[in-house]
Amino acid sequence: MAERRWTLVVVPHGSGVSRKVQVSPPVLKLVTAGATTIVLSALAFGFAVVSRQLDLNHAKQLERENAILSEELGRLHSQLTDLSDTITVIADRDRRFRLLANLDPIDPQVLQAGIGGPKEPGFDSAFETLGVLGRRAVEVRVDLNGLIRRANLLATSFSEAADSLSAHNRQLEATPSILPTHGWLTSGYKSSRMHPILHYARPHRGIDITAPKGTPILAPAAGVVVSAGWSSGFGNTVVIKHGYGLETKYGHASKILVKPGQRVARGDRIALVGKTGLATAPHLHYEVHVNGQPVNPLKYVLPDEIGD
Repeated sequence: MAERRWTLVVVPHGSGVSRKVQVSPPVLKLVTAGATTIVLSALAFGFAVVSRQLDLNHAKQLERENAILSEELGRLHSQLTDLSDTITVIADRDRRFRLLANLDPIDPQVLQAGIGGPKEPGFDSAFETLGVLGRRAVEVRVDLNGLIRRANLLATSFSEAADSLSAHNRQLEATPSILPTHGWLTSGYKSSRMHPILHYARPHRGIDITAPKGTPILAPAAGVVVSAGWSSGFGNTVVIKHGYGLETKYGHASKILVKPGQRVARGDRIALVGKTGLATAPHLHYEVHVNGQPVNPLKYVLPDEIGD
């Protein structure tokens, strides 16, 4: 059986002579295979060239981004250094503030515990695989977390010191510290004294300050008036409860200017000097009681401090 052939007719443009080319199937297959191989090779080469160009562009983009990231990490690290210096200054002020508040300074080891800290394996390991920039990012993060812990510790310390100072200030406001009136000290605190009217010895649980009738009597500290009225022997009497176990008493007043339940501050007028009750002349009988026991009022008068 004769081999089957393909006839290709090549018709030129214009008036040229057409040509016929006979091709056997094996040759046609070979030519087709060769052409296909060339086309596929060309496509593969083109794809490789394009892919390489894309990789180069991507690498340049990553390089630019890494440069920006490196610069930003450097800036953050510098800012963290400044922040650390600022927190160190605050820590020094906190130490002095705590001393003023009568509190022990924070243990340096406790304060230093705020620096550094344990890593988080999942998060930190992922960053450390990114090379130098990853490790720098982890360092910045660890430093920032440490500064946050240290700042929180100092914030708590300042709050504690402020509460202590506030409580101490309230106690100072409630502590008698001035003489309640202008005048002359005519009788001191004694375990036994001859009474000028009754003419027998008995304890004198306060001090007597002689002053003209009508001289203002001032509260020596903040407190609440618990009684204001007549008292046997002491005449018109005011008693103020200051808290912290402190109570003061004012006797022989000519006039009372406050009422029970009224709050007073240091320096407020509470009465006027007089000689009501068992008194021979206008004067103020002043007592200070601590936890229910009378004490020498002069222990609660600051040097050279006299009410206006």
